[in-house]
Amino acid sequence: MNKRLHKVSRGKMIDGVCAGFAEYLNIDPTIVRLIWVLLSMCYGGGVLLYIIAMIIMPREDYLP
Repeated sequence: MNKRLHKVSRGKMIDGVCAGFAEYLNIDPTIVRLIWVLLSMCYGGGVLLYIIAMIIMPREDYLP
């Protein structure tokens, strides 16, 4: 089975980026969201990375 990093539409909060990372890593989406919030609060780069991921990551509906 080929694992792909993509945004998901089920279980999403904002755009499905964290849920997509969690699905790819086989962990709970809450853990990914907490790490992302901590990165955003500590370094500020988390917000920029999230916006970039929103633009770059494809939706699961549009994968071949």
